[in-house]
Amino acid sequence: MQIRNDWTKEEISEIYHTPLLELIYKASTVHREFQETGEVQVCTLLSIKTGGCPEDCAYCPQAARYHTGVDVQALMKKEEVLAYAQRAKDAGSTRFCMGAAWREVRDNRDFDRVLDMVKGVNEMGMEVCCTMGMLSESQAEKLQAAGLYAYNHNVDTSEEHYADIITTRTYDDRLRTLGNVRKAGISVCSGGIIGLGETHEDRIGMLHTLSTLPSHPGSVPINALVRVKGTPLEGNQKVDIWDMVRMIATARIIMPKAMVRLSAGRAEMTIVEQALCFMAGANSIFSGEKLLTTPNPDFDQDKMMFELLGLKPRESFKEAATATESGFVENALIS
Repeated sequence: MQIRNDWTKEEISEIYHTPLLELIYKASTVHREFQETGEVQVCTLLSIKTGGCPEDCAYCPQAARYHTGVDVQALMKKEEVLAYAQRAKDAGSTRFCMGAAWREVRDNRDFDRVLDMVKGVNEMGMEVCCTMGMLSESQAEKLQAAGLYAYNHNVDTSEEHYADIITTRTYDDRLRTLGNVRKAGISVCSGGIIGLGETHEDRIGMLHTLSTLPSHPGSVPINALVRVKGTPLEGNQKVDIWDMVRMIATARIIMPKAMVRLSAGRAEMTIVEQALCFMAGANSIFSGEKLLTTPNPDFDQDKMMFELLGLKPRESFKEAATATESGFVENALIS
């Protein structure tokens, strides 16, 4: 199977609407061709600056305009962040992601402190990722120089549905940030959320956006909406597990080399439901008691699940090591 960046919405729709068991089989076959089965990337996400965000993302408990009970917390100290990263590494995480509730990164002392944190986590031998909102080209270059491995910036949904969820920035703003990240040689982490009131066509549109970028994202998080009281989407229906499986399987088929991450919403899934997602091609999770401000399975629960399902954590910097062994530069496989 060839890696393609010219998928049409019609082709993706045909895959997405394949009868479910056949779809899982096809996705599993692609997964075996491009990935090491039984290996799952374990990531930990820490909110290093919480709440008070000026954006109006309808799903987000950190937006200042919603009353969700999330307390505003200033940027954490480097020592606290590195201590948390060490605990995550000791528990088996190989990627550490730091999230700051900003609309965009600003060139100030807080950004300088984040660069210092990135250097510190990188020196621990972990892949370090950040998600901090919009990013300029020069800021992306500074993060890359500090040792940033990946930057997360989700497209969230289709371009057509986007304005129903967020009005304080545009879809093009999202894509511009992804372009700046890619130009800087940082691995792109970008996916979306289902359960936002979107149609199946919107889900297909989101996957089309991701799969037709100049290079596929290195990581594609598939999130199920976590319904938080006080947000506009608190009354939405719980996402059906079969919808998650269908999204993961389709993402796996059209972006074979990507790490497809079973992300938000996992706390509401049984081990059986998570196993179905792994069968459909998911090979990355967030582990740790919280995903920014929402609940998530803790390390001990995930360790038990890994033992039961015969899964093992993926080692750090595996893509770079594989590229080097193949005679390529370290960034050869980075999106």
